[in-house]
Amino acid sequence: MAELVRVEIIALMPTQAGCAVFLGDGNKAILFYIDPAVGLSINTVMSGQTMPRPLTHDLYMLTLEAFGANVSRMIINDVQGDVFHARLIIEAQNEIMERKIIELDARPSDCLAISARAEAPIYISKAVWDSLEDRQPLLDQMRTDEKPDQPDFDHEE
Repeated sequence: MAELVRVEIIALMPTQAGCAVFLGDGNKAILFYIDPAVGLSINTVMSGQTMPRPLTHDLYMLTLEAFGANVSRMIINDVQGDVFHARLIIEAQNEIMERKIIELDARPSDCLAISARAEAPIYISKAVWDSLEDRQPLLDQMRTDEKPDQPDFDHEE
């Protein structure tokens, strides 16, 4: 297995075109963009909310559980231009089959939504990690720019 860097979702930020996802290891952060629906799906889990009806990623998890499978990890294994590639690693064992490990090609955004639900670790291949720019300064700037609405005490009515 190639060298891997373990990361976590450190921020989800809405953008005009969707959602910015920042993944980090405590020293560096990378950034990629996902569609708003998957961003909502990830945010729902990360904020501890439950939807009144299962979202697509919830349904996927329920299906895995029904077949005696679980998500063991996800790996972002390639990037070509602005397009990231990932693998979802699933382990299954039930009364019909012995232990089986399944590796699926998937969008990183879907892998993140599923991994967040499964509380499964997120990895990036070291080669991909090293090739990407550190976006932690951008995240810090975005967080600084987010100022909550404050009352205007200087204005008399």
